[in-house]
Amino acid sequence: MDKRTENKKTPPKVLIVDDEPSSLELLEVYLAERGYDVSCAVDGGECVRKLASFKPQVLVLDIRLPDADGLDILKRLKEEKNAPHIIIITAFHDMGTTIKAMKLGAFEYIPKPIDVDDLEAAIKRAVDLSRTRTSGLTIGPAQKIEERDIIGRTREMKEIFKTIGILSGNRVTVLIEGETGTGKELVARAIHFHSPGRDQPFIAINCSAIVENLLESELFGHEKGAFTGAASTRKGQFELAGKGTILLDEVGEIPPEVQTKLLRFLQEKEFQRVGGERPIRSNARIIAATNRDLASMVKEGKFREDLYYRLNVAAIKVPPLRQRKEDIPLLVEYILKKINRDLDKNIAHVEKRALARMIDHRWPGNVRELENVLTRAAIYTQGSIILDTTIAPLIEKEERPETWGKETGEAGKGTVLAETEKDRILRVLEENHWHYGRACKSLGISRPTLSKKMRQYGIPSKQRHS
Repeated sequence: MDKRTENKKTPPKVLIVDDEPSSLELLEVYLAERGYDVSCAVDGGECVRKLASFKPQVLVLDIRLPDADGLDILKRLKEEKNAPHIIIITAFHDMGTTIKAMKLGAFEYIPKPIDVDDLEAAIKRAVDLSRTRTSGLTIGPAQKIEERDIIGRTREMKEIFKTIGILSGNRVTVLIEGETGTGKELVARAIHFHSPGRDQPFIAINCSAIVENLLESELFGHEKGAFTGAASTRKGQFELAGKGTILLDEVGEIPPEVQTKLLRFLQEKEFQRVGGERPIRSNARIIAATNRDLASMVKEGKFREDLYYRLNVAAIKVPPLRQRKEDIPLLVEYILKKINRDLDKNIAHVEKRALARMIDHRWPGNVRELENVLTRAAIYTQGSIILDTTIAPLIEKEERPETWGKETGEAGKGTVLAETEKDRILRVLEENHWHYGRACKSLGISRPTLSKKMRQYGIPSKQRHS
């Protein structure tokens, strides 16, 4: 045999099962002209025989057959180890049948009259899945996944691991800096759970998500009658933490009067409840996290200098994902193991081109954005391989019309028209009943940035209500 013929790629095999001869003939001619090896069957019995002899990579299966229900064939085939990818075709467009077919594992569901371009595109995706098994990233079994693991092997991450080891052996105050989604809370948890006080509480407080006049009460508690609505005495988080750890996330958003009280606690290890007179001692360890440049805020008079130095006894800077691209394959594997476990998926492979695309992406939302993209990709993947055609639309710039850039709140350049941004801010404020903390959390911006945007677009703050 000629070696050139021997090495030629075998055309992908497609079996079409439909009881309409005219439809069969049309699809057979169309696909054969495009290089597919096509076989046809008119009922369930012939389908079963040709599956055994023809061994197709893709099965195009009509739901209604003279002697069988296509969904029953689909269910039986999905239980077999090397079953072909199954594309369901049907003249019945009811929602229930569609949902059932996709739950049973159909690769695609195409209504009649068939758009042959849509069908060929689905067949091509299915063939790509069948062939993409030798390159890219293989996902191992999700045996023991530790939720508090921090994934990384770059020099920067190894230095962070060392610092965590040092800081977990003492109780100094720590300041963790980094962009949104870099894993600052994971670092704080790692320090706590590797420390001798790991059995004590770990309490994370998002300072930007709590309305200003309630933050002091949340942190330090209040006495009965201290303010309107204070029907009883309430302990704050500093008191409830005992000898544990308190993470003050978004510490740069703490208002001046609360900064003063926090400074006193760091100096004296004691505080007073709102409306209280008796000092209360606490041995809670403070870890602060921020996406903002606190040193610049100090220079601008927006953050107390003495508090900054009290918080910044030990510092950890968590690098953005774009600065540690070597870690992306590790993160992809770890995240997909969690997705397989939590969503009952069976993702075993990531196509080489898909992995390369993820490594090249800048990830403005960092690890949090990567996890979001992989979760969405896994949900819509029918089979065990995530393809580049699934990943690409999820991370292209055109798919991010509301990019807010860094967590500092700067809108992505050229991506959001001013009116669209104004409308979105108004909508989120209304959805959160003008609760600024919750609105900021939904928008992914800081409270000073929200105030700036409201002034810029002429949104009056007087609309705020409880």
